Amino acid sequence: MKKPVQAAIGLGIALLIVGPVVGLKVFQIGSLIAYAGEMEAAGMPPAAVATAPVETQSWGNTISAVGSLEPVQGVILSAELGGKVSEILVENGAAVAEGDVLVRLDTAAERASLASAEASLRLARINLDRAQGLFAGNTISKSEFDAAEAAHDQAAAVVVNLQSIIDRKTVRAPFAGRVGIRTVNLGQILRDGDPVIPLQALDPIYVNFSVPQRHVAQLAAGQTLRVTLPGLEAAVEGRVTAINPQLDAATRNVRVQGTLANPEERLRPGMFANILLSLPGEQEVLVVPQTAVLRAAYGDSVFVVEQKDGEVFARQQFVRLGRTRGDFVAVLSGLSPGQRVVAAGAHKLLNNQPVMIEGRPTVERAAILPNDAMQPPLSLEPRPANS
Repeated sequence: MKKPVQAAIGLGIALLIVGPVVGLKVFQIGSLIAYAGEMEAAGMPPAAVATAPVETQSWGNTISAVGSLEPVQGVILSAELGGKVSEILVENGAAVAEGDVLVRLDTAAERASLASAEASLRLARINLDRAQGLFAGNTISKSEFDAAEAAHDQAAAVVVNLQSIIDRKTVRAPFAGRVGIRTVNLGQILRDGDPVIPLQALDPIYVNFSVPQRHVAQLAAGQTLRVTLPGLEAAVEGRVTAINPQLDAATRNVRVQGTLANPEERLRPGMFANILLSLPGEQEVLVVPQTAVLRAAYGDSVFVVEQKDGEVFARQQFVRLGRTRGDFVAVLSGLSPGQRVVAAGAHKLLNNQPVMIEGRPTVERAAILPNDAMQPPLSLEPRPANS
């Protein structure tokens, strides 16, 4: 008997807690329904809005993509052989020419060995010349002459080997560019392959990005690129220089590479870039201002301005949208040329609500009611004054 009693008590407590909340919500919903009914019966007041025409524009056939900048040539120079850093001949961030010496490692022992090897080479050269004269006079045998020649060649190889070791302990710029921040200091002991300093060639510079499979047939070397980067006001023009022959099997995208001029070195490897790739031909598209679109999880819509029985009202119309360009968005379905849509004030409208485009009910509210004339001009390439 205790369990049913406990269950009943728990249920009663739950009703005491939840009941007021549920009752309040029911009251609020009922009030809203009643208010909507009263508004519908009385007629909704007109809302002041601004409108824009649904128009047809010729858009260039373009592809938008994102990518990153990479150097035409870029390496992190390393020590080929181990040793102690004896000279640093370049400042961090300096421009260098091809072949410039950047860092030298200590080669005192190798130079001493080289001097000894060069002395041995001179002696071997003298012996070879003497043996050549004696062999010409048939004074020595061919084997003795061959031995003198082999001794000379061996001494010459030792000199070349030591000179190679000295050269490999000298870090030079393999191409012209700009060095970064070195990672070594005077007196530091390096091992084989330890990084020394980065070197990048910045002019020109590559931009790499990916394009979906459906556009591959339209790609070609030489096509125009327009690249915009955060932090830079002006866009940078470039050209497509390479297209990967194989698509990525996971994404079905093809890798494309463009080349950009960079004489002022404003563009740096690793920068994020927005790319607009121009393809052959143009497209006729139906467009509306982006501000006219009400985006929602269940679908995008606009309010179409219509006139019936002398009254202007806004009808909500669901649309299917395409790509955007500047202040406009392409409409793939749902609208027709010549219609007008609400461009400002759509967020406050209900379906089939009367609207007021130019009229103003009172002087006091005139300054805050938008109309068509007060709207800023729309552009395919907007350039705000304070950007």
